[in-house]
Amino acid sequence: MRPARDAALPVTIVGGYLGAGKTTLINHLLRQAAGLRLAVLVNDFGELPIDADLIEADDGELLSLAGGCICCSYGSDLMGALMNLPRRAPPPDHVLVEASGVALPGAVAAAISLLAGVALDAVVVLADAETVRARAADPYLADTIERQLRAADLVVVNKRDLVAPHALASLHAWLATQAPGARLLDAVRGRLPLEALLGVDRGSPRSAKADRLLSGALQPHPAAAAEALFERSETQVAQRVDSRGLAAALADPALGVIRAKGVLVDRDGNAVVLQVVGARAELSPLAAGRAPVGRLVCIGLKGRLDHASIRAALDDATGHDAGVKKR
Repeated sequence: MRPARDAALPVTIVGGYLGAGKTTLINHLLRQAAGLRLAVLVNDFGELPIDADLIEADDGELLSLAGGCICCSYGSDLMGALMNLPRRAPPPDHVLVEASGVALPGAVAAAISLLAGVALDAVVVLADAETVRARAADPYLADTIERQLRAADLVVVNKRDLVAPHALASLHAWLATQAPGARLLDAVRGRLPLEALLGVDRGSPRSAKADRLLSGALQPHPAAAAEALFERSETQVAQRVDSRGLAAALADPALGVIRAKGVLVDRDGNAVVLQVVGARAELSPLAAGRAPVGRLVCIGLKGRLDHASIRAALDDATGHDAGVKKR
């Protein structure tokens, strides 16, 4: 039996063509970690220059970063590096795999899905708002860019400040055809909240500082004004749930859910973890030894998260009125 997703080490693949902003995005996520132990895997340190002020020690094949994060060079053995990470003491909470600009993140995701002890959290693909359409029209680059976008669960439309509003709207319409089912997130210099990009498990052990950060991750504050673009709904769910029906409903793009995570009890009385990233929904058994929480969190863009439809989906799944708390 495949290990429960909640017990496995979650992996997010960060892809996108050269110059889209992968380095900037990953450095931004590292700055937000605040006690969450992130591991960054790169083919070569030279391909992903971690900001110098984040580096505490350089041991050749491994950089020790601020807050317990690490950056490892995997060379040609990504699978071996991933299999070794859970054995670290302490193990990381989440892994970021930076795919090279010409790599196909879908192929990386397929390989990761075969490994025991790790689980794909999301494929995040960056698109340079200013240049992606021109590059996709280049006969030498088109196939790579199309396949990168097609694999995405989340597309970060980076450098949105470099294009006019009407051009951004046209780009969104085009990306919707290139990345069917993916959710689009506009960004400037990769500044997006950690919780919108990573399936953060608040139930796992981490520092109180990190828990405070994640509890307020979508509240506006001076250091991360981009968080003001997002909102969330939180629900305590004491009843048994039609988990498959709920997962399918939350993956409907009409609800505006970018990410959702729930720890619930299904109709058969089994504790399950529900994960939704864009149009991809997944259910897995809750790891042994962890009590069911009965909680669902949905994240979406401010003004686009359909709280009423989320409530209706929960009503259908539970057969009861579900009180959804808006934040």
